[in-house]
Formats: sequence, structure tokens, C-alpha cells
Amino acid sequence: MMPSEEESAAALETNEAPPPYHEPMETAPLPGPGPSDGPEAAAEEVELTDPVGSDPPEPPEGGWGWLVMLAAMWCNGSVFGIQNACGVLFVSMLKTFGSNDQDKMVFKTAWVGSLSMGMIFFCCPIVSVFTDIYGCRITAVVGAAVGFIGLMSSSFVSSIEPLYLTYGIIFACGCSFAYQPSLVILGHYFKKRLGLVNGIVTAGSSVFTILLPFLLRVLIDSVGLFDTLRVLCIFMFVLFLAGFTYRPLVSSAKDKDSGPKGGNRFSFLCRRESSPPKKIFNFAIFKVTAYAVWAIGIPLALFGYFVPYVHLMKYVNERFNDESNKEVVLMCIGITSGVGRLLFGRIADYVPGVKKIYLQVLSFVFIGLMSMMIPLCTVFGALIAVCLIMGLFDGCFISIMAPIAFELVGAQDVSQGIGFLLGFMSIPMTVGPPIAGLLRDKLGSYDAAFYLAGIPPLIGGAVLCLIPWIHSKKQREISKTTEGEKTEKMLENQNSVLSSSSGLLNKESDSVI
Repeated sequence: MMPSEEESAAALETNEAPPPYHEPMETAPLPGPGPSDGPEAAAEEVELTDPVGSDPPEPPEGGWGWLVMLAAMWCNGSVFGIQNACGVLFVSMLKTFGSNDQDKMVFKTAWVGSLSMGMIFFCCPIVSVFTDIYGCRITAVVGAAVGFIGLMSSSFVSSIEPLYLTYGIIFACGCSFAYQPSLVILGHYFKKRLGLVNGIVTAGSSVFTILLPFLLRVLIDSVGLFDTLRVLCIFMFVLFLAGFTYRPLVSSAKDKDSGPKGGNRFSFLCRRESSPPKKIFNFAIFKVTAYAVWAIGIPLALFGYFVPYVHLMKYVNERFNDESNKEVVLMCIGITSGVGRLLFGRIADYVPGVKKIYLQVLSFVFIGLMSMMIPLCTVFGALIAVCLIMGLFDGCFISIMAPIAFELVGAQDVSQGIGFLLGFMSIPMTVGPPIAGLLRDKLGSYDAAFYLAGIPPLIGGAVLCLIPWIHSKKQREISKTTEGEKTEKMLENQNSVLSSSSGLLNKESDSVI
């Protein structure tokens, strides 16, 4: 007797039902990748079976990391403290090498400091590649050694031209290679406290900017320019020793290959094969229109940014010759710059999304206006007030650069996003001070130089105002595209459900027939 269709279906369901007992956990298979999953899913499965020791360690949030933080703070302070105090060295260089061709001496001497600052930023994209390949410790130690050699060589020159090479290029490149790893290594040791640690580290440049002008003035008056440069070599030697504290915590490929029972070797190779190759220079971030505008607007605003740091001491000597302790103007910039970094960094946490760019616009407006007000100050107290305001918004501009980069390109591309921007910044920061020196040589005063130095920040700020509108427009396009895809997918699901329902109805009708 043949069973009916209903009995056959019931028997089939009974045979496919799971057994009443559970399989042992040891033999139960792990959930594997489905047919729609790609190599990434396979890599995730392999990582689940890795031994615990193969996972990167969690940041210790202290311990040896505090020593790393102090080393990074010394790096930030010594590198940018010397650069920001270059106005004192600038005046001494004019006195030391100014006997010949005095009319063009301001223009020629300004190239030393501006070239040095520009090269630090110009090398940043290159240094990021070396840091990825050789690690933070080797890159920082070699950079400090190169900076030491460049600064020591600068103390043996007999004219201004060799300083372009020794101080403007060799010393600056060494500083750049020492500076970039000091920011990267902090993420190895801190995660929850990373914001606090970054604030302390970046405050190092403000502390050194306050103290170094007075130290350099005392040294130059007592031992001269060349011995002062040799004393500054002590800072670079300490920086050389500090680089050895950058002990990496993340396991290397070699350590993973030599893991127990070869398990780590298999999992590491699988991850390397499944993950896409990472580009050394990711130029695709320039397809983000908002970032491209940002990368144009910031350098455009910085043509006059470094002019006060180089020429302010010379201007004070000419305009307020009777005043003592003229270095206080640089000290004021350093003090309020540190306050601005802490204050506006905290304010930026409450500003949503890409609207943080308006804080940078505000900083450029005030920097430009304060540059134009420098020649208008007829009393020394007014000049100090202008420098205090300029330093405050200088700290604002610097402190929110990384948060804006995160908003524009995302966490995955933020490193190269900042690296490219710093590279672009090197051009205006290098060209601006020599142009101001040329105007001083031609016109006999700094008035026109400071007036013109205030125009680029205003223009750059106006360009940056376009970024929130561009970013919001792009986000609306993405949301519309996403909604369209969701609607299309929903219709496809409805069609598939209708097709399945019609198939069942046809099958039931056939069974009835």
C-alpha cells in the first residue's frame, strides 16, 4: 500500500529532525562563513581559533607608558620650542653675519628659520612610511641623531648660506623623524587616557616656548651664537636617549610566525592573504571633496602664520628699543597657546561633527587681525595684549586639527590625511617669512609685511566656511542612495516572498488535483 503525500511529508520531517541529545562541545563545529561571505569572514574564523597569546595586548594605561609620555613631551617641547624661539636666534644671526650685503640680510637670514619649520612638516608624509616599516623606536632614535649632527654642524659655519643646509634641512629633517613617532607610540600605551596624555605632550611645546627665549638670550649674551647652538645640542642628545623608551607592545610578524605548534603561523598567513594590501600613499582620500577643500584652505591661510615667530623680535628691537626683556612677547604667545589648546580642545568635544571647522575659521580670523594690529601698537603693553590673543587662537587652530580630520576622512585614513595636510602646510610656512623679510629690506620697515601677513588667514578662513556645506550635501546624497538601496532591496524581498507564495499555491493546487 503506497503512503499518501501527507504521510510521506510527515516521515520526511521526522527523519530531518535533530536528535534528542546534544553533541559534545568539543566536536560541535564553529559557525563558518556562509556562501555570501568573502575572505574577510574566513579571516574572522581563523582569528577565533587563534591562541590567546597571538592577540595584540591591551594598552596598559600607565606603567612604562608614563615614561614614554615624558619622552614624547620632551620631544614636542625641544623640537617646537627651538623652532618657536627662532626669533631670538634670528636677531643673533643678523648681528653675526650681517657685515656684508646688509640690505638683503633680513631676507637671507629669514630663510634659515622658515626653511627649518617648513622641512619639519614637509617630511611628515615620508616619516609616516618609515614609522610603519621600521617602527617608532628606530625612526625616533635615528631622527634625533640626525638632528644632533645638523645642529652641531651649524655651530661651525662662517656664513649664513651653509645654515640653509645644516640648520634648515639636516636639523629640521632629524626633528621631523623624531617628532612623528612620538605621537604614534602614545596609542600603544594609552587608550582611555589618550586625550589627557596628548594634552600633556602637546603642552610641552608651550612650556619650552615660554622658557627658551630667556635661556637663549642669556646664552647668546654670555657665550655667543655658536656656543648657544652647541648648548642646544644637549636637548637633541636627551631626545636621542628618549627615543629608546619607545618600546613597542604590538606583536610583530616574526613573533607570530614562531607561535606555539605553528598555529600562529597559519592564522597570520591566512590574515595576510585575506586582507587587502595597504597602500603606502593613499591618494584616494582626495576624492572626499570636503577634505580636498580643507587641504587647500589650511595652507592658503598659513602664508602669514609663521611671520610673527620669525620677525617679531627684530620688529620689537626696532620699534621698542628702550624696553627690557623683549622676549616676553614670545613668552606670551607660548603661554596662551597652551591655554588655547586645552580650552578649545575641550570646547570642540561639544561641537557636533564637521561644524568644528568653524572654530578653525574663528582662529584664523583672529590670527589675521592680530597680525595686522602689530604695526598699530604704539606702546609695548598693547603689543603684549595682541600677542596674548594671537597665542590663544594659535592653540585653537592646532588643537582641533586631528578631530576635524577624523570627521572628514574617518579613523582609518586619518593618519595619512594629517600627513598630507602637514606636507602641504610646509610650502606657505617656508615662503611667508622670507617674503616678509624682503618687504622689510625694500621698504625699510615691517609695517607692510605684518599688514599683508594678516590677509591669507582671512582668505583661508573664508574658504574653510564652505566645508560644512559641502560635507552636509555629500551626506544627504549618501543617505538618499542608501534609502534607495534599502527600498530596492525591500521590493526584491517582497517579490521573492510573492514568488514563494505563488509557488506554494501552485504546489498545493497540484496536490489537490
